[in-house]
Amino acid sequence: MWVHFWGGARSVTGTMHMLTIRGRHVLIDCGLMQGRRKEAFEINRNLPFQAGDVDAVLLTHAHIDHSGNLPSLVRAGFRGHIYATSATRDLASLMLLDSAHIQEQDVAYVNKRRLRQGKRPFEPLYTQTDVMAVLPLFRSVEYGCPFEVVPGLVAQFIDAGHILGSASLVLDVNENGHSFRVLFSGDIGRKGLPILRDPQTAEQVDFLVMESTYGDRLHETPDQAKESLCQAAATTYQRGGKLLIPCFAVGRTQEIIYRLNQLWEESRLPHMDVFVDSPLAANATEIFRMHPECFDEEMLDLMLREHDRDPFGFSRLRYVRSVEASKELNTLAEPAIIISASGMCEAGRILHHLKNNIEDPRTMILFVGFQAENTLGRKLLDGQNPVPILGEHFRVRAEVRRADGYSAHADQAELVSWAQRIHRASSLRAIFLVHGEEPSCQALAQALGERIQGARIEIPYRGDKVELVP
Repeated sequence: MWVHFWGGARSVTGTMHMLTIRGRHVLIDCGLMQGRRKEAFEINRNLPFQAGDVDAVLLTHAHIDHSGNLPSLVRAGFRGHIYATSATRDLASLMLLDSAHIQEQDVAYVNKRRLRQGKRPFEPLYTQTDVMAVLPLFRSVEYGCPFEVVPGLVAQFIDAGHILGSASLVLDVNENGHSFRVLFSGDIGRKGLPILRDPQTAEQVDFLVMESTYGDRLHETPDQAKESLCQAAATTYQRGGKLLIPCFAVGRTQEIIYRLNQLWEESRLPHMDVFVDSPLAANATEIFRMHPECFDEEMLDLMLREHDRDPFGFSRLRYVRSVEASKELNTLAEPAIIISASGMCEAGRILHHLKNNIEDPRTMILFVGFQAENTLGRKLLDGQNPVPILGEHFRVRAEVRRADGYSAHADQAELVSWAQRIHRASSLRAIFLVHGEEPSCQALAQALGERIQGARIEIPYRGDKVELVP
């Protein structure tokens, strides 16, 4: 079996790996490349293979860097099944429609200025109509249920603990009379976080394809992250400003709401309103409520004990859906917390909140997730000043902070521990590190090499092709 690393190799966004077995082609994830907009647009638009030759897609989870280019794949001729857990199917349906809507809105906004300047208008990468052609292709498979993808390849989803419905992929391969097992990690979550179960591992694995997002660092503990959130709210309240939290609509937003709820019940949250300004986040929260099979024991116990308590809502919290209500937040005179997407500040309503508040020194911008290279979020964290927002440049007078403990990605110690558990039950032959920028990949490769004996460790480049043989 061959593995072709087409995306998410020595980078974080645009995850896409092609398997070739017995002349059939199976794609693992089909993510959207993000960052340098013109370059990313060209990569996303021009797939490096014939979409009509792909027999099936295995989707590890709903985040746009893993699912976001499925509409381009289908528009280019893919007609096979897209396999995912039911929670991933439900979330991806929402996220893809939202992605298309945001692209349409952002292009329309930019085109107003381009047309005034006599320039040719841009086109969105895909539209909501393109997304509607994707949705009938989904087939849901629950955790722990093996299924044949193509002849010679049986897949099974196990819980990755990253976001609702996220999975690692166990692949049992039978080719040329030989059998072996491959594990694709997907995005690996952290142990001990609220809401979701801890990541699972597999046994008898020969080859491991593993994410390395935070392969070069250690996170705050969940308790430290909660304190960082509490301090950010208190500081912003004292100076009468707005706390802007750019947040992934799925997973991170729900965790931040859960923590703010706890702080409110502990009487530690200042008396400031909290707004979730993201229709996607509001809808995604409803999907969370629909999939308790993904919750950990603590969350299930809470829901059983207190039937009338909503862990994703409290008295100071408001979900903002309409554009008009979103614009009204710009006129707020009182301190407030605004949680809005996208998490890397590449699209969505967060851009308008940044545009209206980034030059106010009372504002605080708190990052609670990974910021990929060349994104606006990374530029803000790196101290770039001024920064471009929606085609204009703004001085950064707001305070910028980060709270690493809210990451849904395992850190170096957690990644190494996860791989060690697999190796002890398997005797790994090779580990391929993906979904990480160069420093993270190299640091994790060194850490794994010191602790896992007998397995070669490789860091593929985009476009590399390797043959897995027993």
